Amino acid sequence: MSATAAPAALPEAPRRPSPLRMLLRDAAAAASLVFVVLVVLAALLADVISPHDPFATDLMAIMQPPSAQYWLGTDGQGRDILSRMIHGLRVTLGMGLASLVAGGLLGALIGFMAAFYKRLDGLLMRLMDMLLSFPAILFGLALAAIFGPGLVSVVIALSIATVPLMARIVRGAALVVMGLDYIEAARAIGMSDARLILRHVAPNCLSPIFVFATLRLGQVILLGSALSFLGLGAQPPTAELGAMAAQGRNFLFIAPHISVIPSLGIFAIVLAFNVLGDALRDALDPKLRI
Repeated sequence: MSATAAPAALPEAPRRPSPLRMLLRDAAAAASLVFVVLVVLAALLADVISPHDPFATDLMAIMQPPSAQYWLGTDGQGRDILSRMIHGLRVTLGMGLASLVAGGLLGALIGFMAAFYKRLDGLLMRLMDMLLSFPAILFGLALAAIFGPGLVSVVIALSIATVPLMARIVRGAALVVMGLDYIEAARAIGMSDARLILRHVAPNCLSPIFVFATLRLGQVILLGSALSFLGLGAQPPTAELGAMAAQGRNFLFIAPHISVIPSLGIFAIVLAFNVLGDALRDALDPKLRI
């Protein structure tokens, strides 16, 4: 009697690489990640790594081009541009991060409430549509007229502009999760609304929220710098990239580096966050993780 043949082994499913590995496979994304890390470290260690006092003026070195002593040159008051840019990163990144956190948390709360409570959905989303119709620049102008120009007005304006965008992202992601079977099972066993949102709905919405936050941070930094360029944000002598670019516009024909270098810094930071956000979206998409 012949022995029973062993069943053929099923082929193993291909292992999906981690999101971090997917991110590092992209050369542009990896370079953007390294650049963002260096920018954050420079902002945190500004007092240590700055070669000069960012507020010290030298009337003998006004509008000097880049040199061995001043690597990025000096501005119209003889201040070292490199030192001011390093310290300006603190203000620029802090302004963007504070706006994103404040507006993102409020927008996420509204998005979850709109997805979870159908009676509030129409009212909340129409309110978000109204906020979307006002550009962030208009909010900045209105708040500057009420409270005066400054970083607080800019942070409030950018936070308000972020709320409807985050609310839409969170609502869409939450509606997808709410349609899954295990949500109905959790409701059937009597789980409270707050526990259901915090334990099951919110954790499954983190991927789109994280991707949006990365992309939005670059946009917020650009908008905040634009408001500072218009004189609504950081006020002299505070070092901020948008304000530094504005201070150099009067010298574009005789010392263009005063305005061009901070503008290139803003461009590089925003581009890095945009590239990183796009790559992160692909890395967190399970259909692309092969």
